[in-house]
Amino acid sequence: MPVSTRPPIALPFGAASFGIASFSIMDVVMKSLSIHLGAYNACLWRSVASTVMMGLIFVVQRRRWPVWSTMKIHLLRGSCSAGMMFLFFWGLVYVPLAEAIALSFIAPLITLYLAAVLLKEQIGPRAIAATVIGFIGVIVIVLGRIGGHHGPNSGLGVLAILASAVLYAFNLILQRQQAQVAAPIEVALFNAAIVTIIFASGALWFAHVPPAPQLPSILGAAILASVSLLALSWAYARAEAKVLIPVEYTAFIWAAIFGYLAFNEAVTLRTLIGAAFIIIGCIFAALQERHHEPSAELGL
Repeated sequence: MPVSTRPPIALPFGAASFGIASFSIMDVVMKSLSIHLGAYNACLWRSVASTVMMGLIFVVQRRRWPVWSTMKIHLLRGSCSAGMMFLFFWGLVYVPLAEAIALSFIAPLITLYLAAVLLKEQIGPRAIAATVIGFIGVIVIVLGRIGGHHGPNSGLGVLAILASAVLYAFNLILQRQQAQVAAPIEVALFNAAIVTIIFASGALWFAHVPPAPQLPSILGAAILASVSLLALSWAYARAEAKVLIPVEYTAFIWAAIFGYLAFNEAVTLRTLIGAAFIIIGCIFAALQERHHEPSAELGL
């Protein structure tokens, strides 16, 4: 009987949990940077720092340049990450952290429909019911935005977060496939490098050198983002996405804690109720039997 080389599920589950916690702390740092520098500059300089760090490690380890089939996946996910990143952090300036994270949880439900389009998978009654439950949660949170007293760009912030969630859903499909063909260091480097190139294309018009007091925050955000991406890439290479996706929901707990400590953002009852609906919908969808693994059949 062959001996399995797959590590116990606790290891990738723990690595994914650590990755989400690191991302949550990074969100706090990036929200502060986006408020002070603007979302574009916060994203640009964090990506530059990440590229330099991962590039040095890539060279020291003498990694090989990826083949074209792998590079296409890097290009696609990097492009997706750039749009996702900017929209999320722009919206985060105007939306409380916990609320933004709760809205982003709609991504796994969107993934079901992307898989139907890209992989020709059938959407069953359970998936439709899960989507309705999750959509109710989104409506509850959005109504909280409409009914309260908020800044002038609050509504646009919510729309930006939801648009980011759509890109994140596509990112979830790519993440597993990318992890199967590239080492975590390679994933982190090329994701950061492609994002940097995309943002740098507008540097002539929008970029400015960050003030010295913000440099430690930029470096810290880059380190946290890279560590998180490494941990998640390692985890997704060793466990199925449907096993690890529930770990994403721990981000709401971190966001509620850090949002209150860093920005004095109280979590409203509407946000709690809306998040509960979205999470229940996602879990309900995850329980359905899937006959195809997205990462195995997405032709790129």
